[in-house]
Amino acid sequence: MAKVQSSGATAAVQAEGLVKHYATKKEVIEAVRGVDLRVETGEVFGFLGPNGAGKSTTVRMLTTLLSITSGSAFVAGVDVARDPDEARRRMGVALQEAGLDARQTGRELLVLQGRLFDMSPSDASARADELLALVELEEAADRRIKGYSGGMKRRLDLASALVHEPDVLFLDEPTTGLDPASRLTVWDELRRINTRGTTIFLTTQYLEEADQLCDRIAIIDGGLIVREGTPAQLKAELRERRGLATDPTLDDVFLDATGRTRVAGDVQEVSR
Repeated sequence: MAKVQSSGATAAVQAEGLVKHYATKKEVIEAVRGVDLRVETGEVFGFLGPNGAGKSTTVRMLTTLLSITSGSAFVAGVDVARDPDEARRRMGVALQEAGLDARQTGRELLVLQGRLFDMSPSDASARADELLALVELEEAADRRIKGYSGGMKRRLDLASALVHEPDVLFLDEPTTGLDPASRLTVWDELRRINTRGTTIFLTTQYLEEADQLCDRIAIIDGGLIVREGTPAQLKAELRERRGLATDPTLDDVFLDATGRTRVAGDVQEVSR
């Protein structure tokens, strides 16, 4: 993983007292109730939470897709509320459903993205070649996207989010629905992207994924951060607090933090 800068440097992502309220005819819904976050430059940061916890709402505020009720949020030092256009230039966002035009080829999609970011035709073409190599899609570059596998589409979506060389890459469940082999391939791509200097803010429904990839994680529940630290720190704290004879898993940490119970045979669904 990329080397994480010290906390004295400008944070890649910082939120202070982040609040989001929704007003209905009958009540005011407090979706996020005061979230404080600091993601250091170069980190892979995992953001976990059960359904309805406020995770997606927080991410949508950080990525300028949703207005902020109160508090502040910065991405790469840019205030997302005061200067959303500049904040968008500093971030890449890959949502769970890849926004890919099946009629295009992978190369055409990336070149178009480059042109939308005001690159010259030659620069856009060169950037597309670089990204196709990064996500190992060179052989499929001139095939139509409709013929891509699910894993190939996720890798192309990652490349699309990186066209403008963002400081921070927000990923929403990048491996959901992929087979185990494709999931491991995407993990390798994320490690490679991070090694090249991009900070990654990851939401995932797979706790093993967070454990394998993330330098630190935060767990949100009820609109508030209820745990934060490295996976190793969080597991060690739970073992000591409960006096466990064996090391707990990140699943155990999540269940303890959120007060949920394990359902036999159930996938550990922690996405909103």
